Order: sequence, then C-alpha cells, then structure tokens
Amino acid sequence: MSGEIPFRNPGWAGNTGEFDLTEDQVRGRDYAGARPLEGGHPAGAAGYPYMLAEKHPEAPLFEGPYKERFEKLKSRYPDLRAALLPTLNLAQEVRGYISPETMDEVAALLDLSPAYVRGVVTFYTMYNKRPVGRYLVQVCTNISCNLCGAEDVLNAFLRYTDTELGETSADGNFTVIEAECLAGCGFPTCVQINSEYYENLTAQDVPDLLEALKARAGGAGAAAGAEAQTEAEED
Repeated sequence: MSGEIPFRNPGWAGNTGEFDLTEDQVRGRDYAGARPLEGGHPAGAAGYPYMLAEKHPEAPLFEGPYKERFEKLKSRYPDLRAALLPTLNLAQEVRGYISPETMDEVAALLDLSPAYVRGVVTFYTMYNKRPVGRYLVQVCTNISCNLCGAEDVLNAFLRYTDTELGETSADGNFTVIEAECLAGCGFPTCVQINSEYYENLTAQDVPDLLEALKARAGGAGAAAGAEAQTEAEED
C-alpha cells in the first residue's frame, strides 16, 4: 500500500478529490443563492446560520423581515418555550451576541422568566455572551486535533491577529477562542469560523486564511458603503 493520500482537502468542508473546485463551489455558495431575511417557508425559518460577519448590537431585536421570521418560528411550536433556542439564534444573528438586556427582551417575547432564559443562554457555548469580532475563530484543541498540532494552530491565530484568547483584534475583524470537539476528528486541525468549517489546518495555513477573511470583510464593507451612497443619492 502506498503512502499516497487518496484525496485532496485544501481546508474546506468536504473532500474535493481530483476536481479543481473553488471554495465557493465546495461550500455551495455559487448556486445556493441568498436566503431571504424573512425566512422563506416557515418549515425552514429556524435553519439559518446565526453567526454572521456583520453584527448590529444596537439594532432593534425583531423588526421588518426579522419580525416576520420570528412569527414563522413561533408558528412551528405549540408551546412558546420550545421556540426559545431558534429565537435566541435569531437574536444573535441580529446583534452578534446575547446580552442580559437581550435575554430580558426574548423572555418577554416568549412569556418566559428572565431567569429561565438566562439559564439556557449560559448553558450553551454557542451563544456569545459579549461582543465578538466579525469572525469568531474557534480552534478545536480536543484530543484528535491536539495530537495533530492544534496548539500550534491556535498560537498562530493569536500571533497573526495580535490578540489573547477571547480578545477582539484592533481592526474588529477577529476574536480567537478554544473550542471543544467540533466533530471533525478525521480532518485535524479543525477550526470553525462563524458558521463555516476549515479542516486540515496547519499553522502555516493561518496567515493566508486570515488575509482571505480580511479581504472578504473589506469587500462586504465596500458593498455596504456603495449601497448606502446609492440610497442617499436617491433620497
């Protein structure tokens, strides 16, 4: 048996084999299209990724299309308490984290006690309890990844973002934390950045990955600026 690796994985979820695929093609971005903010059909309204790059901590909780999606979420559960997790997901999608004030607002919307909502939020690590950067970088340091260089990968992220664990970089782009098992044990080191997985990462991959994310953040900022300028001209 030769030592040749039978597949090629450049660090994105899914094996690409011998095909020359882009990251957008591997992730399905090139054909999936944009999901409507109002949630589309109620059956899929709870299935959206809720860790987005753009965050608006001061935004009203649910207005416009977000209110429409919230109403669809509630319609899927006979007991409002059962809608708590998707409602928290939606709140984090809007604001980027779940503050004590947000917990109280969610409690009022679902007719629950603030203490009950706080107990749920603090139980799950998937909810950010304080503001994070545009990209929340979670480096798995559990056993499989740890044995394959996770500590070096984690240190590289901290070094190249010039942060300590849990801090946000000066440019607002990155917050780096450790994560328990990300269930990508066959592709160590596994890193989750917002809602996307990056697999088989080494410390040498980190600078290029960070530069690609910075470029994506810059592109999104430029697009938002152009849209705002167009709206101002129309007014």
